[in-house]
Amino acid sequence: MRTSRAARLAPCVALVIAGGTVPVGSTALAATGPPPPPAAATSTPAPAASALKPIDPAAFRAAVDRAAKKLMVPGAVVLLQTPQGTFRAIVGTSELGKNTPPVTRDHVRIASNTKTMTSALIMLLAQDGALRLTDPVSDHVPGVPNGAHITLADLLKMRSGLYNYTNAPELAATLDADPGKAWTPREVLDIAFRHPPNFAPDASYEYSNTNYVLLGLVAEQAGGRPLAEQFRDRLFAPLALEGTALPDIHDRSLPDPFAHGYMYGGSSYALVDKPYPAEMREAATTGRLRPNDYTFQNPSYATAAGGVVSTARDLATWIRALVSGKVLNSATQKQWLGSPQSEGPDAHGQEYGYGIAHQRFAPNAAMYYHGGELPGFNSFIGHDPDNDVTLVIWTNLTVAPDGRATAIALLPTILDQVYAGLDLPTG
Repeated sequence: MRTSRAARLAPCVALVIAGGTVPVGSTALAATGPPPPPAAATSTPAPAASALKPIDPAAFRAAVDRAAKKLMVPGAVVLLQTPQGTFRAIVGTSELGKNTPPVTRDHVRIASNTKTMTSALIMLLAQDGALRLTDPVSDHVPGVPNGAHITLADLLKMRSGLYNYTNAPELAATLDADPGKAWTPREVLDIAFRHPPNFAPDASYEYSNTNYVLLGLVAEQAGGRPLAEQFRDRLFAPLALEGTALPDIHDRSLPDPFAHGYMYGGSSYALVDKPYPAEMREAATTGRLRPNDYTFQNPSYATAAGGVVSTARDLATWIRALVSGKVLNSATQKQWLGSPQSEGPDAHGQEYGYGIAHQRFAPNAAMYYHGGELPGFNSFIGHDPDNDVTLVIWTNLTVAPDGRATAIALLPTILDQVYAGLDLPTG
């Protein structure tokens, strides 16, 4: 699951607006057969006044390949859809030690991109009248610190002030000691609630996975059914997302085909802003240190905050449908699109709303997006409704030796291939 590192387009945001470099920071497999050939662009050129560049498929693939290799990722998939067509960049292997190129139907753990699904379900339940976003969380879940004053909207927008349980050292220590442990939402909330809130409700923004674990329990209470069933019936099945599911807490497997997921060091390097020590960075860069295989670490601690398994194909369908209004009715969609709020004075225009981030990174280019990071995987999903651009990235290395979240670090390279007039340093 991700915290600040993968929460941000701001590795791009800072690049586009401040002209800096991709910052370091932090927060949620063996394919069969060769990858499908990249679809050629249509013969229709980009409109004269478009924000988009004409995309050369070979140049696009080559740029992604160069950037991914600098990050030392074992494998990566980039799926890009624009008015010019669909473009794919496939890098490396889905499993170290094998020559198995990834494919867009590979199953991966999408980590905090799950939050877009949890928020959509909450919005549907509000649309049904089963809950109101102004409800205090205490109306649905007992025992929450400040629960009578934290609204569901506060949880959705990361403005509750509740301690982020994935920051707790005891969580990472348990994950490393017992990677198969099945976690219940109550167990991780117990970790969070042992710590005092960081600020009063709605006084500030702070990314906290605790908010979305609580929203999963709210959805179960209001919807009267397990979260996985509601996801399946209300989100995944209507959009034919056949490769997408929230696994049972005892299920550590991934459906075939799947990519293995890797990371250097222990779980804490994915869960908190913990930089690699200099000697560890040097050993990883020179190949003396190999990444650990985290593919089958039990992700149940993530639940509604980051537990879903999906594919690049499904994620592209999902984020396009969600942003373009195919999931919510028109009134609820307007509320959802209008929800992003500034993360603070140093956010470079980055906003977070009801389970979605938003950023205008050029006068004629903006994207609704989310990122995901947990041990083994890093990912990004986004849709630009004004220019009809959909982008999905996943990598099977959480953090590069230089400390960058890998999928997020590929963004400047990809955006520079897509949008005209951007002055971006690339990977």
